[in-house]
Amino acid sequence: MSSSIETYDDTTKEKATEAVKQYLKNNFEGIESVKVDDIYQSPMGGLTVDGNVNEGVADFSAGVENDYTLGSIGLSEGFPERKEECKEQSCK
Repeated sequence: MSSSIETYDDTTKEKATEAVKQYLKNNFEGIESVKVDDIYQSPMGGLTVDGNVNEGVADFSAGVENDYTLGSIGLSEGFPERKEECKEQSCK
């Protein structure tokens, strides 16, 4: 079984980073800063962005689709609350 790890170019990384930052700021209360720690190919083959918000207060791991929308997001304990208007449907 061969494994091919995709490496992403700078443009892809930049677009994915911006998409994640916008999503977090649009959907969660009190996001003052977003720091991306790693961008990599997940075991399932998707682009994943890991990082933290508000100077390391809480962590996230976001799956980014080919069109730079978020397909999934995992949040650590202590992550800021989702905005009320974004609870039933994600805000853009």
